[in-house]
Amino acid sequence: MSAPVVSEVPQKEPPAGKRLGKLSLLALGVVFGDIGTSPLYAFRESFRAEYGLARTPGNVYGVLSLILWALILTVGIKYIVFIMRADNRGEGGILALLALILQQREKLSRRWRVTLIMTGLIGSALLYGDGVITPAITVLGAVEGLEVLAPTMSHLVVPFSVIILVLLFLVQKRGTGHIGWVFGPIMLVWFGAIGALGAISIIHHPHILLAISPAFGLQLFLNDGRIAFLLLGAVVLAVTGAEALYADMGHFGRRAIRVGWFGIVLPSLALNYFGQGAMVLENPGAVENPFFSLAPHALLFPLIVLAAIAAVIASQALITGAFSLTHQCVQLGYSPRFNVIHTSGEEAGQIYVPEVNHALMIGCVIMVLGFGSSDALSAAYGIAVTGTMVITTLLFTQLAKMKWNWRPWQYLSFMAFFLTIDLAFAASNVLKIESGGWVPLAIAGAIFTLMTTWHSGRRITRALLRNASLPLDSLLKSLSATHVVRVPGTAVFMTADSSGAPMVLLHHLKHNKVLHEEVILLTIQVKEIPEVAESDRMTVTKLPLGFWRVVAQYGFMEQPDVQRLLAAARSSGLKAKRMETTYYLGREQLLPIGSTKLATWRKKLYAFMARNSLSATAFFGLPPNRVVELGAQLEI
Repeated sequence: MSAPVVSEVPQKEPPAGKRLGKLSLLALGVVFGDIGTSPLYAFRESFRAEYGLARTPGNVYGVLSLILWALILTVGIKYIVFIMRADNRGEGGILALLALILQQREKLSRRWRVTLIMTGLIGSALLYGDGVITPAITVLGAVEGLEVLAPTMSHLVVPFSVIILVLLFLVQKRGTGHIGWVFGPIMLVWFGAIGALGAISIIHHPHILLAISPAFGLQLFLNDGRIAFLLLGAVVLAVTGAEALYADMGHFGRRAIRVGWFGIVLPSLALNYFGQGAMVLENPGAVENPFFSLAPHALLFPLIVLAAIAAVIASQALITGAFSLTHQCVQLGYSPRFNVIHTSGEEAGQIYVPEVNHALMIGCVIMVLGFGSSDALSAAYGIAVTGTMVITTLLFTQLAKMKWNWRPWQYLSFMAFFLTIDLAFAASNVLKIESGGWVPLAIAGAIFTLMTTWHSGRRITRALLRNASLPLDSLLKSLSATHVVRVPGTAVFMTADSSGAPMVLLHHLKHNKVLHEEVILLTIQVKEIPEVAESDRMTVTKLPLGFWRVVAQYGFMEQPDVQRLLAAARSSGLKAKRMETTYYLGREQLLPIGSTKLATWRKKLYAFMARNSLSATAFFGLPPNRVVELGAQLEI
């Protein structure tokens, strides 16, 4: 990764008043959907037969206590209070957290830097694995309400779930802002409804509030540690949306998410879970589907419809998080170029990535068809996200130590407390691997392989191109000593190397034997910050013989715009008239037969990814009719 810039980007004013209310409402519809629909299955899963947990009052109290304190400690304290402090100039997510650490370059040895990067990439890959399962299990859990209403409709659960998921992914191109305006009010109704249903049940059995005490959760472990440990694999389902809150922070901001969580989401979830517990104490048979058992029969169908809509919305948090994560991977050099579409003129973090959207859609449909029910899919759910939670704790501790200079007792206390919780959740989910947990791990392993292969391949390619280039001073001396025909206009040669003469320029001279009157050597650099201040955007250096060196810097959440960049560079003396500018790009044909230190299968994989990545013309927004591509063969 490249070194971070020193200058600071002016921080945006935190939202307040109507703007804060607007963003909080939008956040309800995009960020909190996943964790907000966990009552559909989390409490129910705690009493699955394989856990062997009897439906006694003490056990019901214990499960509720574990769920409540998991929400308070893991989501409220760890993520909302602590982790969201680690915003990389507004952006969240595990790669943004990693980039913050890597900015402390002088405090990192090379080996430790590589270790941290690999750890962050593993966490990112696990999020993709979770992103495939989350929409599938939430939609299945909601549509299964049909079985409560009419058991004869059970055969419709899978096809209805598939249809709902496909429609969800088809509307993603409208952007999270537009989706949020539709989803936000619906989720506000959802949280109001589930809170009200839970409160009514609690009124009939107010003694259930005793479960607020953490002593009941502790008693489960004292009574039977083995069962309580296994039970954590179900309890963690109540907090699986926590990582998405952090990943989606750039869409709506830390403050809006905090207001939504403490003001609406946490109270509603607590009321509903406790209401389900009260219902099970009154009717132990209700544990088969305690959520829908809360509703009177007359309200059951409207609740099923609302739950199905909420489940669709629940999928949004991981989908938008995957978009943000992919954009960061592209900019930081761990992914091929994708078509990143910005869907909002106000919030830069609101983006849509068509290729990722389609891949997630296919993956979710396969999950629904392959597992067939939320019960079966719950066996695969949780292991990926708990792994990410562990990595987030480790990275945050490292950041607190290096950037904020926490004292040893402070960061060690934080790590010991939250890592104990995270590892307990992760260890209990390891037992799910054989029964389906291998699926998200396999997805994460594949994504991790792709990311590391691309990064290694690009590093090798840049080194080969650098070796094939010519020192710029040597080229200029050669040009001044020979007569090269100069033609009107501007030629822009894009190069990753900001020092020498790029190979594409040398090929152009070799084959065409002419040069434009104005030659611009343009380098785009991506920094380990989300945005770069306009004052630090570029440096323009005038060279002899009509040559110019332009180096532009962007953050990992920004999209380079070459035409806009050149327009701004005219103030430094460049001509670069729009209709008189030609862009020269290199297109390398990669041959996996070289002696570079990369396994042959990874060379072939990298070559395949390079062939299918988005063209530089589209990625940088260049006018196609002004682009010339010159090919070259590289043995990697």
